[in-house]
Amino acid sequence: MSVKDKRQGRTIPEQEGRRTMMQTTVAKFGLLAGGLVFAGGLMFAGGTHEEDPPSLAQVVALDECDPVTFNAALGPGFCKNVALGASTRLSDLFEKAAKGTPDPGWDFEPDTVSIKKGSTLTVFDQGGEPHTFTEVAQFGGGFLPVLNAPGEETVPECAGGFSNVAVAKTRILQGSQTPDHGSVER
Repeated sequence: MSVKDKRQGRTIPEQEGRRTMMQTTVAKFGLLAGGLVFAGGLMFAGGTHEEDPPSLAQVVALDECDPVTFNAALGPGFCKNVALGASTRLSDLFEKAAKGTPDPGWDFEPDTVSIKKGSTLTVFDQGGEPHTFTEVAQFGGGFLPVLNAPGEETVPECAGGFSNVAVAKTRILQGSQTPDHGSVER
């Protein structure tokens, strides 16, 4: 008995025909199994089975600047505080900082945040004035020495204030947020 080979249009012995069909079936099954393994690997790599996937973290900058005193010293429109009945005069802010008792109305919330590599960090400015959110090697004093704790020096990354491009490009205006730059690299 013989079998007709559909691919090449020739007649082949039955045993060789069965072997060809068996090889074709095994190859198809192998492709199917390989495809399923590949799809499963993609699903796992996509994060659906990660024990501790990267996350989204948010920090909010708050302040209670008094528009009258801040704008008189720093320029029109610098302070745009919209808090009703809550404001801190510029001189009071400096006085509290000099005493080592910072104004509780000026804060980043949360005070600390722990995130892992690959996480996205967004900072919202819900205060009345611009803020910066500059990456530093170690937390310390900001670029306005008068607002730093007694004896606290400005961290090197913030030296020069807004004349330092690295600081200037991290400025967040009142009512805005940092652009989505993707994930945290460290």
